[in-house]
Amino acid sequence: MNLSPPLTPTSEIAPAIQRSGFAIAAAASVAELAHVSVSDLLDLGVHWQDLPRDPYLKDGGRYRFRRHASYTVSGSELKMVPHRAHWQSVNYNALHGGIERWFEPITQALANDVCWQAVIKHTAGLLSSLKPVSTWFIEAHQFRIDTSDGIGRPTPEGAHRDGVDFVAVFLIDRHNIKGGETRIFEANTSSGLRFTLTEPWSVLLMNDERMIHETTPIQPTLPHGYRDTLVLTFRSNGFQDSPNSNQQ
Repeated sequence: MNLSPPLTPTSEIAPAIQRSGFAIAAAASVAELAHVSVSDLLDLGVHWQDLPRDPYLKDGGRYRFRRHASYTVSGSELKMVPHRAHWQSVNYNALHGGIERWFEPITQALANDVCWQAVIKHTAGLLSSLKPVSTWFIEAHQFRIDTSDGIGRPTPEGAHRDGVDFVAVFLIDRHNIKGGETRIFEANTSSGLRFTLTEPWSVLLMNDERMIHETTPIQPTLPHGYRDTLVLTFRSNGFQDSPNSNQQ
């Protein structure tokens, strides 16, 4: 049985993040914040059908597929930056940290989609009401976790922080699976919450400095089971880069 998430009304999302370190919002709230329709959001799902396999999984798994892009938002201006590696310190990702991971970029069709751009820009705008910054440095990750080999792990690194200011996890689709329960914990206490996102384009928004998160493995209920998500990370003091990187 899936535990339904406690949903936050649109007007209360920012206060909830300020107060509790997180908020969970329905697709209708995402659409309202981004000034698009739920139908527009659902139409973006087609861009999760051709994700390349993640070649960096250290557990030997073949269950994760992804694409990656990076942006800046300054005020109301969204800019896509040249394609760059994804890098995390081992302090935040003990399994895959410390290496530059060059994932395939998002498709040009998705990059050009005005709904996609609106989601990123207006999520940044919401977070600016919590932490006013001149520029947000944003990474966008399209994920598909697949169950063709029997089990898929959305967070093989376990419970973690991402080393950023804020994280947004949008559920795009769940198909023929069980599991995939989201668990969030306050970093400095044992207080936590468990729930399962099931509505396409519902979202978990977190203050990454306060919250630790993970998602439990998924298993197929019928053939071709998968779980699609979009993860946006927001950092106020530049992108995370390898100390040896020449990336700007």
